[in-house]
Amino acid sequence: MNEDIAEEVLQDVFMKIWDKIDQYDATKGKLFTWMLNIARNQAIDKTRSKELSKDQKTKDISKLVNTIDRADYGEQRIDGIGLPEVLKKLPEEQQLIIDYLYFKGYSQSELAEEQNIPLGTVKTRLRSALQTLRTILGV
Repeated sequence: MNEDIAEEVLQDVFMKIWDKIDQYDATKGKLFTWMLNIARNQAIDKTRSKELSKDQKTKDISKLVNTIDRADYGEQRIDGIGLPEVLKKLPEEQQLIIDYLYFKGYSQSELAEEQNIPLGTVKTRLRSALQTLRTILGV
């Protein structure tokens, strides 16, 4: 069932990219990031769709309870940590790395090229940022 939904979303993503390629503006970002955002938005739309909601309502009740418990825990954990405030505790160069890699969808090599930073430096800053975040969050 999930595979069918994934195939449908993928088909919709390809069609949307095909139909809207003329709207892509290279000055606003990389093609990969633009396509990734289309895919992400399409997946979110499908997840929130009435069709999928109806399917979720017919799930076995025991599976549904476990799903709800896990979803609530994840949302509470993310909201509870105050992510923007936590990231501000990182040095500026590490904030940049986290922003590009996790929020803007760049790969390490794309970031290195875009910001004219050696790839090794990107990897080192990322490792340092993640270690600092683990310490801050007590993980």
